[in-house]
Amino acid sequence: MVKEPVIFQVSGYQNSGKTTLVNKLISGLKEKGLSVITIKHHGHGGKPETPGGKDSSSHVESGAAASLVEGGGRLLLQAEKKSWSLEEQIRIALQLQPDVVLIEGHKKASFPKAVLLRSDEDLYLMEELTNICALFCWEDKVIKHKTADLETPFFSIRDPKGPEWIIEYLVSESKKRR
Repeated sequence: MVKEPVIFQVSGYQNSGKTTLVNKLISGLKEKGLSVITIKHHGHGGKPETPGGKDSSSHVESGAAASLVEGGGRLLLQAEKKSWSLEEQIRIALQLQPDVVLIEGHKKASFPKAVLLRSDEDLYLMEELTNICALFCWEDKVIKHKTADLETPFFSIRDPKGPEWIIEYLVSESKKRR
C-alpha cells in the first residue's frame, strides 16, 4: 500500500527567504528520517539553466521530450514541453514515493503553506492566499501589530522556532498518512 505524501508550500516574493527556509526544512525532515522531494517555481523569467555540453542536455536539444541520467544512485531528469502545470510536476514527484513534497513558490496553489512577508506591503497576501499554516516576516513590529488577532503561528524570519514548528507539523502529518 502506497502512502500519500504531505504536500506543503513555502510562498512569498523574491528575496523573502523561501529557498533558505526550504533548505532548513529539507535538512530537518531528513534528520527525522523523512524523504523529501522539492518542486521549485523558476520565477525569474525564461527557462532554468541546464548543464551545457553534457549528453543529457544534447538529447533534449536534439528534440527528446525528456532525458534521464543515472549514476551512483543519482537520477537527473530534464524534460521539455511548452509548459508544466504544478499538478503535472506533483504527479512526477509522487512517482518517487516521498514522505513530503515541498513546493517553493506557486503562491496561488491551495496546499497548506508558510507565507514569508518582507514588509507591510506584502500583508495583502494574508487575505489573498489560502491554507496558511504559518507566517514569517522580516519586520516584526509591523506584522505582529497587524496579526495580533490571527490564530496562525507567526515567526520572525530569524527565529529558529519557525522552521522547527513546520518540521514538527510535517512529521505529524506524515505519521497520520502511514
